[in-house]
Amino acid sequence: MKRGITFWPGLLAWLAITQFALAQSPEFRLPERVKAGSSFSAPTAGSGPAILYIAGPGGAFRRHVRLGETISFAAGEITRAGHYLAVLVVGSFAETKPFDVVAAQPAALSFLAKPSRVPVNQNDGISGVAYVFDVFHNIVLEPQQVSFVLSATSASPQSRTVSTGNGVAWIRMNSAAKAGPAQFEASLGNIRERRVVQQVAGEPCTVRLSAHESGPKIRLETEPVHDCSGNAVPDGTIVTFTETYGDNQATVDVPLKRGIAQTEMPARRGALISAAIGVVMGNEIRWNGGQ
Repeated sequence: MKRGITFWPGLLAWLAITQFALAQSPEFRLPERVKAGSSFSAPTAGSGPAILYIAGPGGAFRRHVRLGETISFAAGEITRAGHYLAVLVVGSFAETKPFDVVAAQPAALSFLAKPSRVPVNQNDGISGVAYVFDVFHNIVLEPQQVSFVLSATSASPQSRTVSTGNGVAWIRMNSAAKAGPAQFEASLGNIRERRVVQQVAGEPCTVRLSAHESGPKIRLETEPVHDCSGNAVPDGTIVTFTETYGDNQATVDVPLKRGIAQTEMPARRGALISAAIGVVMGNEIRWNGGQ
């Protein structure tokens, strides 16, 4: 009889404590995915006061709530995309729920075009990279269709549509045959970003040199220098004049001005004179005049 009296009060106490714990254990529901900046809610069960903690890339905060009510989050309250953890605490009991905040709708493009200057007739010579962001500066990871258009006055536009991967779309395009500015555009819906790529002359096709006597010196001058597509080689390009006489050699570097290069060198009978731009050699002149 004593054993029975001792046993039942212990069991009843255990059941009471268990029921109290179950009654106090907080319960709530959260969506697994939430759009950044959007409003959402978390229904709760039970009664009494509780504290909600939320931690994630956007920081951490707490809110005093009451069980049995719906916890509401206003639009714009959580804007940073990433993985979050919500913890609802009642006394020494806690319920934990993970959830993800994903980027909102695309709102901006970050567009990079390289290089800013490119020689003409270069296959895949121009590259473009576009990053897709929402209004809160979160990168949009869901695939998006980005359109690229490269247009120049001397060539038909090149266009291509590329799907993003992890928020990024990239492409390579050819430079035109004629020098001049090209408009490079990336677009997604009504979002557009433009860059200008300057297409410049390629390597000179040839260098034509003429020589004229000027007293004790020879006046040297190139014809206007063009690349193989007929584009004028830009001013500032260095032309190297070389005069070889016997075992001696003299060189002069002169930049192009208005498409031509001019200089003077000593007039030496029998000297061999030439001009070059980089590895492109021009014609050679054997000087038989002068001293």
